[in-house]
This record gives sequence, structure tokens and C-alpha cells, in this order.
Amino acid sequence: MTTTYQYRVRDKGGRLIEGTLDADNTNLVANKLREMGYVPIAIEGQDASPLRRELHLPGLGRRVKPRDVAVFARQFATMVNSGLTLLRALQILGDQADNPVLAAAINEVRADVETGTSLSIALGRHPRMFSRLFVSMVRAGETGGVLDEVLLQLADTIEKQTNLRAKVKSALTYPIAVFGLVSCIVVAMLAFVVPMFKTLYKQLGGKLPAPTQLLITISTTFTRAFPFVLVALGGTVYGVRRWINTPAGRRSCDQVKLRLPIFGTLSHKAALTRFSRTLSVLLRAGVPILESLEITADTAGNMVLSDAVKDVQSAVKTGENLARPLASHKVFPPMVVQMMAVGEETGALDTMLAKIAEFYQQEVEALVDSLTSLLEPILIVVLGSTVGAMVVCLYLPMFNIIKLIK
Repeated sequence: MTTTYQYRVRDKGGRLIEGTLDADNTNLVANKLREMGYVPIAIEGQDASPLRRELHLPGLGRRVKPRDVAVFARQFATMVNSGLTLLRALQILGDQADNPVLAAAINEVRADVETGTSLSIALGRHPRMFSRLFVSMVRAGETGGVLDEVLLQLADTIEKQTNLRAKVKSALTYPIAVFGLVSCIVVAMLAFVVPMFKTLYKQLGGKLPAPTQLLITISTTFTRAFPFVLVALGGTVYGVRRWINTPAGRRSCDQVKLRLPIFGTLSHKAALTRFSRTLSVLLRAGVPILESLEITADTAGNMVLSDAVKDVQSAVKTGENLARPLASHKVFPPMVVQMMAVGEETGALDTMLAKIAEFYQQEVEALVDSLTSLLEPILIVVLGSTVGAMVVCLYLPMFNIIKLIK
């Protein structure tokens, strides 16, 4: 039965092209695209199966964690290296996968491969689980006959990126948690504790100290306007999140991240680590330089760095080397530019990029450790000072309680 298939391909110039073709199966679509001079990336029928539609529901695919994908890649590599066929390896992996969503995806990949679809195209039909980096490297491994080596590189890369992301999150989570705790305490005191003291001092009469009067005024205003503050806060959070999800908002947010004191340095080094490691593994796997740069730009994790990589890609298309356009972007430190220039000259660019990634990985880990030890006493002081200042303001009139009673 003829089906309409959506496809994504690259032409001889490396440009990404999307379109549709009518055919009886994916093999005919792939053959037709190759005859047209294109390199197929993804082919998917518009009448996808109910299971596939379910896997692509928003939020459902997110239950597959990067660590699950890394374990899948490592186990897959071991089986391929042991001489098992792709179908046999995929069947075993699908049966033993603990995550039901990942298991269903693996079984669908096996079914597609069984009908003659290449492994990379079959994986590309599940973009929520297998990223462009994953699919491109698998395609390069298939072409070069080194699929097991590429899968091991993928597993190492995913694990290192996951560990790096966890370290950065741990550095950011602690101050956010303390800020949230301070906010809750302040709101509780303004809404419940201060009004009790206000009633007490009103019964006693007399003139209150200026700090106490200011705190009571803030509490009164906050209590009356609390519903409006809550609605405004919710609307602001919703609006900011919607704005951040737009390209312009994401770009502005990433620019602010890089300019923050201390945390900006952490975000910058983490982005450089991801850039270096991704480009290194792609080049080592044999992915063409233009496609490697495009995938690296898409997975950079920071729009500022992504825009710089896209600009470098445009320059490389005109025949320039990597180092010269890199030097024109401040987001790339001179050390990165110089090491990449040496790598190009010696033909060991992937090795140099791997060394850059390891260097910045160590920098991020050292910075996270220092931030953790430095922020803990500072945040404790902030928490104690905030609560202590409010308590002192409330109890100042107690020192003059006898005069107030008289």
C-alpha cells in the first residue's frame, strides 16, 4: 500500500532538506533519495503506528533518561563486538530494558531494521530518545564499519555530559533552595507573625521605633495586596517562561547567564566543555566537518555559543579553516583558538578538542567544589541576618514596654 513518507536529507553541499515522497516502504524512499544525490537522515511514514504516536506524545519520551541511553549504547557495543547480529542484539536489549518506553522504542527500531531500514534511520525516528548526535555518529559507524567503537564513544560522551550537567545543577540548586527558604520564612512572618505583634502594640499604645513601624507597614501592605501579588507573580513567571522558550528570549537569557558573576564563568566553561567534547567525538567518528559543526551548534546548550559555531560553519563553507573565524568570537578563549589551530596544522583536531574538553571539565569540577564550600557559610549568614533583623525589629518595643504600659 502506498504511503506518504516525510524525510530529512542532506544535499552535496551539506544543506538540510525536508520533504515528502509516496512509496510502498522506507527502502524505496531511501533508494529514491540516494538516486537524487541526497544522504537520508530520517524517514517516517505519516501514518505512524499507535505505539510510535504514543512515544512522541509531549512529555512521555522524557521519561527516558540520558543515563538509560548511555547504558543501552554500551551494552549494544559489547554485543556487536561479540559478534551478535544487529537484530539479535536489539531483541536482547529490548527484552532486558527496565524502562518500558525505551524497550518499546528498541523493539520498533528492531522491527524497522528487520524490514531493511538502516540502523541510523530507524534510530532517527525516535528523536526524543536518540539525539542528532547519536544518530549521526551511528550513521558514521555504519559507514566505516566501526559501529561498536562509535557506540562506546557515545556512551562515554553521554555519561560525561550527564555528570557535568549534574555538577552544574548542584552548584545552582543550593543557593536557589536557600533563597526559596528565606522567601517562605519572610512571607510567613509578614502574613502571620507581624500582624500579631501589631495588634499587641496597638493595645499598648505609644510610639513605635522606626524599624518596627516600617516592618508593620510593609506587613500591612503585603497582607492587603497578597492576592494581587500572587496573581502578578504567577503571571510574571508564566510570561517569562513563555518568553524564554522563544529564540530571542533564549538568546537573551543565555547572554545574561554568561555575564553573571561567578555563575557566568561556570556556565561559560560548561558550554565550552560540551562544545569541545561533541565536536571531538563527531570528528573522531568520521562525520563530515560541516555536519559536525551543525550538530555541535544544535547541542551546544547556549545560544551565544551556538550562534558563534554557526558563523564558523558559514566561514568553513567558503574554504576558511576553523581557527580564524573562532578568534573573532569572544565566547572562545584564546587558548581554545590556539589549540584548535595547532590541531588543524598537525591533523589531530579531534585529539586537541578532547584535551580542551578534559581541561574545562576539570575547571568546572574545581569551580563547583569551591562554590559549594564558599556559598554555604555566606548563605547561612544571609538566612540568619534576614530572619534575625525581622525578629529584632519586632522586639525593639519590648525594651520600652514599661513606658508603653504607663
